[in-house]
Amino acid sequence: MQITVVGSGYVGLVSGACFADVGHSVTCVDLDEAKVAALSAGHVPFYEPGLEPMVAKNIKAGRLSFSADMTQPVANADAVLIAVGTPTRRGDGRAELAYVHAAARAVAKHVRNFTVVITKSTVPVGTGDQVEDMIRQTNPAADIAVVSNPEFLRQGNAIEDFRHPDRIIVGINEARARPVIKQLYHPIIAGRNLLIFTSRRSAELTKYAANAFLAMKVSFINEIADLCENTGADVRDVALGLGLDPRIGPKFLVPGPGYGGSCFPKDTMALAQTGRDNASPLKLVESTIAVNEHRKQAMAQRIIELCGGDVDGKKIAVLGLAFKPNTDDLREASSIAIINALQLAGAKIAAFDPQGTTPATTILRDVEYCDDPYAVAVDAECLVLVTEWDIFGSLEFKRLHKLMATPRIVDLRNMFDRAELESLGFQYRGIGLPQRAPQMMVGLAE
Repeated sequence: MQITVVGSGYVGLVSGACFADVGHSVTCVDLDEAKVAALSAGHVPFYEPGLEPMVAKNIKAGRLSFSADMTQPVANADAVLIAVGTPTRRGDGRAELAYVHAAARAVAKHVRNFTVVITKSTVPVGTGDQVEDMIRQTNPAADIAVVSNPEFLRQGNAIEDFRHPDRIIVGINEARARPVIKQLYHPIIAGRNLLIFTSRRSAELTKYAANAFLAMKVSFINEIADLCENTGADVRDVALGLGLDPRIGPKFLVPGPGYGGSCFPKDTMALAQTGRDNASPLKLVESTIAVNEHRKQAMAQRIIELCGGDVDGKKIAVLGLAFKPNTDDLREASSIAIINALQLAGAKIAAFDPQGTTPATTILRDVEYCDDPYAVAVDAECLVLVTEWDIFGSLEFKRLHKLMATPRIVDLRNMFDRAELESLGFQYRGIGLPQRAPQMMVGLAE
């Protein structure tokens, strides 16, 4: 198939590269000519494991190309994917649809034959109707079917998610789009019954509902973690007991400093606003947002408390800046709110992240960026783990103890062994753990 992807950001580039890798001919269109030139040379502007070699491989094979002009790519396409950004609109929390609307109008000008226009961007309910109306108004002769096909890609695991999805949601209002979608995904589904066809509006809402529900699980376990600390329970045991219930499941029941990233914050806000706009207020979603915002500030206060209630003039070492491991994305990352709060309290911040340093320099000010986790710890009054990169699992704590001014660790991911650290002389504080280390660990029976 001939596929054109409008937008070469995270979703667009991952989708384009993966479709090319299974044999389709893909052109990714982007208005940024410098970006197009870099991508054409095989340089990916963000970190996603395995993506850069996949892009280079498919460029070399002739299946993937990039262009700043959509004229021929759209005219020749069997399917056009709109994969532009939908950031939160300032002031009201709604999704900003200007880029989607602009893409729809531009696509309309160049459509020649029957084309399935697929909205990959995360958009509010009813956006597909708007896209179809705009295309028909711009080009009444356009022979198109507009489809909603939301992505469910986890940053850091996007290629695996794309190649081995647990479901593919496709919202269609015209039956003739169905065979095109089946042909598009045939190399991926390989006979499995993964295609779920719904109405277009149902598909749009499914994406938002899924992300809001996962965000709600995160906020729920974070509140349970606080209750565990105040009652002497261990959140790890509680989460285990919850997660083994098949009606609940273990995923996203890991306490931490609050969710961030490109999806959960903006999607929960957009869904909450959609509820208000349609006289169906979503109180659980609104509470999830509020809990998450409070969580980030509470984590900064936790660090200050371990430092004796005062961090003015003290060096705090931060391990991890990206909102999750295996990405360089700092959008709405907990590290930003935590560092800002600590700086407001007078702390001096040093930080290390395996991939997130470069984007961090455009967001955070007056931070000392270090090249490794040991350099960041020199003369620090407290070491704070924010992002659970694998590299932090092999730290030499005896070495860290010697480097730090005061051996304190705030582990916001419960990644480290509390008993080991306390035996080495560290003051340790995790998430949702009893104040004193338990004498017996509870777990699965042998």
